[in-house]
Amino acid sequence: MNPMRILYLFILVCLMSAAGYAQGAKIQLDTIDRLAGKAAETVDVSLDAQLLQVASKFLRADRQEEAAIRSLIEGLKGVYVRVLNFDKPGEYQQADIDAIRSQLRAPGWSRIVGVRSRRESQGVEVFTWLEGGQISGLTIIAAEPKELVLVNIIGLIDLEKLSQLEGKFGIPRLDLDRTATPRRR
Repeated sequence: MNPMRILYLFILVCLMSAAGYAQGAKIQLDTIDRLAGKAAETVDVSLDAQLLQVASKFLRADRQEEAAIRSLIEGLKGVYVRVLNFDKPGEYQQADIDAIRSQLRAPGWSRIVGVRSRRESQGVEVFTWLEGGQISGLTIIAAEPKELVLVNIIGLIDLEKLSQLEGKFGIPRLDLDRTATPRRR
């Protein structure tokens, strides 16, 4: 094989790998989107970097909460939310959630929160994507028998700023007591 051809092939593979790495925080939503047809109600939010910039222009800097949101979304490249409400339990399978989780096992992802209740058949998991020592992606999976929620945020995320918005503008409150000591059973 021609040495120049090998060099071009090597460069092409490197570029493709770099492009894949840059997209690492964005997860594929195909599985969730396929379930939308079974859901009684759906919420589908897809905001890329351009739309986030447009949206931030409508937030007023002189209002504290709006300024906080504006500051938070400055470094974001995308926000993708899917909420599926079903009429009855069992309309989605554990395998559907596992298809999402399998993407979050890739290098770069770390699970930082995992809450499960077998009694109530529900759970919440929070994953972060680290790039250069900074959180550059966040994914939340919340599953209940009749509701499935997936949030995927791409871009630089300041968890301190995000925590200040808990309980406001529809952002859920996690109420994690960081000073509590774990209980022994």
